[in-house]
Amino acid sequence: MIRVEPALVVALAPHGEHAVVARFLSADQGLVAAYVQGGRGRKLRPVLQIGNRVALDLVTKSAGQLAFATVHPLDTNMAMMHGPAALALVDYLASLSATCLNEGEAQPRLFPLFDALFGAAAAGALATDVGPALVRLELALLAELGLGLDLTSCAATGATSDLAFVSPKSRQAVSRGAGEPWAAKLLRLPVFLLGEGESNAAAIADGLALTGHFLAREVLRDGVAAKRCWTARERLVSLLTR
Repeated sequence: MIRVEPALVVALAPHGEHAVVARFLSADQGLVAAYVQGGRGRKLRPVLQIGNRVALDLVTKSAGQLAFATVHPLDTNMAMMHGPAALALVDYLASLSATCLNEGEAQPRLFPLFDALFGAAAAGALATDVGPALVRLELALLAELGLGLDLTSCAATGATSDLAFVSPKSRQAVSRGAGEPWAAKLLRLPVFLLGEGESNAAAIADGLALTGHFLAREVLRDGVAAKRCWTARERLVSLLTR
């Protein structure tokens, strides 16, 4: 038996009359699928809600077999108390983690970012706080998938200052001077990703457009789950930038 604490509930699928196959995200175990007996029953149904923080006792009888989980409640995600944007954030975060992460791979870097954003949804955080955090999570996810962006220097000149764009081809930053003639073909680099300036509405929109470009092109492109995840993102972005 392995104790996993904390873990985030990110996906649920009914199994038989009363059980569920649930997927959880944790730092040490990464994405974990497990059979939960009675998961659709009156006692566990409130515990197994998307976005909730739980503790797990995982038991696996043999390699390759679906684990059995005993679930213990830690924190209930109260996003439903804070309107459609908070609910859309929970939906997208859950879909993103369940769609993009490989099962059984530890996620010490990504888990705290997911956990913090689920917590922001639960607390009804403002779009000005959620937006930059979401952009940073998506950048970290792209890096984890081997698709990271290089925002340290200009792809054209090597300059490390006045970076204003990102090349969609090289995934590297471009300085304002080098990029202005090609601005229509480049992606805007929001200053908050460089530790400069405020994360206002325009900067958040630029950041979400930046990460969204690479997610759409490289990650959320094929398959039903990927398309559903992208739809959830579009709904969230619309609410955050409204």
